[in-house]
Amino acid sequence: MAKFRMVQTGFWHDPKVIEEMTPEDKFFFIYLLTNPQVTQIGIYRITKKLVAFETGFSIETVQLLFERFIHQHDLIRYNDKTREVAIKNWGKYNLKRGGKPMLDCIQKELEDVKDTSFIDFVGRAVDNPTIHSLFASFSQDHDDTSTLRGQEEEQEQDKEQQQDLTGAVFTFYEENIGVLNPFIAQSLSHWLEELEAEVIILAMKKALRKQKKWDYAEGILKRWVNDNLTSLQAIEARDVRQQKRHRDSSATDLLDRVRRGEFS
Repeated sequence: MAKFRMVQTGFWHDPKVIEEMTPEDKFFFIYLLTNPQVTQIGIYRITKKLVAFETGFSIETVQLLFERFIHQHDLIRYNDKTREVAIKNWGKYNLKRGGKPMLDCIQKELEDVKDTSFIDFVGRAVDNPTIHSLFASFSQDHDDTSTLRGQEEEQEQDKEQQQDLTGAVFTFYEENIGVLNPFIAQSLSHWLEELEAEVIILAMKKALRKQKKWDYAEGILKRWVNDNLTSLQAIEARDVRQQKRHRDSSATDLLDRVRRGEFS
């Protein structure tokens, strides 16, 4: 299938878009309809971190947008466990024509859907009888066996992802701080249960800038946890606030010195 997605010009005249959506909503919705992860069936996997990276929104803004589109606009569904998104009216605008190549593509993509309730959610808006029947056949086949298989695959994916994150942290330590002995490995594993890998690596980078090692980095992690700074976004926001306070303080100090005539 050609990798393009169609957005009708009528999108901009839709009363829901005009009256209910903010500029951020409109951009977010266009992104959901056209980003590279979009499939032919309008159900696809995407992480909120990737959405934040590609749109430039903060992860907090992305979370709010998902909540709005699920509960307020009622246009999508999102499964945090399978990391799948489903677009409600996708079939109404994008699944009008059939043909064997199209049906084969749709069948293959439906087979890959983990949350089969999404198939019902999208399938209701499919007008093409043949494609509608294909969606219905997959939703009817949903049983305990398929659910169990999906759960097992999800657990395996989570396990692989965790192994990748652990490897990234261990590798950074070995390449920048020193030999990874069992004691350090256990300590790193403990922190990986508490915080994201990126946060742990950031703490090690800050320690290295001070020419310090793991004990110093672990002290940073403890302070961040005590201050409820458990994500890169929260840490970066805190740093921005501190920099602003420092600039404001420096400007005030300079103004006071001018008033005292120290530069006369």
